[in-house]
Amino acid sequence: MLRMILALFLVGGVSMASWAAEEITYRKHIRPLWVQKCAACHDASAPYLGEYDENRKKFDAQFKGPRMDTYADLVMFVGWPDTGAIMRRLDDGKNTSDGKPGNMYERLGATQEERQKNLNLFKQWVGQDGWKLNRWKARGKVPAITKEDVDKIKVKY
Repeated sequence: MLRMILALFLVGGVSMASWAAEEITYRKHIRPLWVQKCAACHDASAPYLGEYDENRKKFDAQFKGPRMDTYADLVMFVGWPDTGAIMRRLDDGKNTSDGKPGNMYERLGATQEERQKNLNLFKQWVGQDGWKLNRWKARGKVPAITKEDVDKIKVKY
């Protein structure tokens, strides 16, 4: 019986290590991608969010964004206090009313294929149903994120 199941996986081309079958975690998947694509501007030398907000022009001129070099620092930009920031910045535009991608989408890869692959990895980490661009508080016509949507965020360590 076990041989038959294994044969079905092999013949069907199903990879047991595929992202679809594997739980995406910060340690195994997001951290290595972050080091490759984000660390240059968001590493330990970058300011914390409050300091960045107070001196945005200064840090932008230095090509420094808010610090995101640890799991705890990064999830602040998913859940709270900067709810949805990662999603807004990395989104490909398919979740926006104007269709424009986020300002960091281009940094996800050199090609559209690579950007989509890496975006999908972030989406799986956050949770497909948790990938919301809403902020903690409503802004303009965009409502605040709901408790139900916050509950859908995964961000497994």
